[in-house]
Amino acid sequence: MKVSKEEIRHIAKLANLKLKEEEEDTYILHLQDILNYANIVNNANVDDLEEAIGVQDKYNVFRKDEIINFEDRESLLQNAPDKENGMFKIPKVL
Repeated sequence: MKVSKEEIRHIAKLANLKLKEEEEDTYILHLQDILNYANIVNNANVDDLEEAIGVQDKYNVFRKDEIINFEDRESLLQNAPDKENGMFKIPKVL
């Protein structure tokens, strides 16, 4: 796909880039390469491919949200940097 100098200047303006005139030709070549590659990918034959969402066949691998009482509170809090009234003490966020 051909890209004109006017198009590259317009894109540079949209991206708030200040291109020098000697840089325009380089950017034109790079953008043409990107658009040509996108065209190749867009025209790739995918007729024999199955639809794939991810690389694994696992779906909805969420664990059930359950409240669990932990009996040994002291061992739970032993590595806490700060604790108060048997709970973790954290700094204020706001």
